[in-house]
Amino acid sequence: MKTLCIAAALSLAAAPLMAQTISVDKEREGREPKAFVPMVGHWVIATDEGKKVVMVDGRTWKRGQAAGGLADKARDLYGASHEEFIDNVKAFAYFPIAVARDVPNFTDGSITVKFKMIGGTLDRAPGIMFNLKQNGDWLAIRYNGTEDNLVLWKFVNGARSFVKRGSKNVPLEMGTWHEIKVVTKGTAIQGYLDGELLIESAWTDPISGKVGLWAKTDTMAEFTDFTVTPEKKP
Repeated sequence: MKTLCIAAALSLAAAPLMAQTISVDKEREGREPKAFVPMVGHWVIATDEGKKVVMVDGRTWKRGQAAGGLADKARDLYGASHEEFIDNVKAFAYFPIAVARDVPNFTDGSITVKFKMIGGTLDRAPGIMFNLKQNGDWLAIRYNGTEDNLVLWKFVNGARSFVKRGSKNVPLEMGTWHEIKVVTKGTAIQGYLDGELLIESAWTDPISGKVGLWAKTDTMAEFTDFTVTPEKKP
């Protein structure tokens, strides 16, 4: 029996880690998503050509306002150690974010999401948030439809600042689906748009934290096929 247990453990350890695609197919249209926990902004389930998607609607969000039920949501994600997160989110609620509930900690690997810009007067900027810390700091790679570029931003101690711009501008049409991919290994970060590598950068520490969806001000966008793939270890 002991030999069988050891063999099973070795087999499990050798098995590759699997990609995890977050589905909202069974969620109710018009309600807040359950698979993604809205912390800032207005996020709802919508239907696009018969498929359930997550939509951020910046028209109905007042800048600086955290999402409803923030304390309960933070407690759900961080347990008893949630107060610092709540305080910082309330103080610096300037960018809509929704955290993937079932991804406790992302380190090395890739994150992909398909997005469609459907509106926004000031901004049309959907993206991927990653390296989200318990104090509310995060990194984000986003596409901006008013600037036609992919950019890596950081949010540290309540201040957002520029890190790296994509190597070229890429105009995208409204109402069409496109894909952002973030790849990390240690401190290294890569950003892709529709499969093309546009950003290569490095962070101060190895990437480690929660992940989710990101948007800016009055952005209206839809998201689907959010997939997290851990790096396969040798």
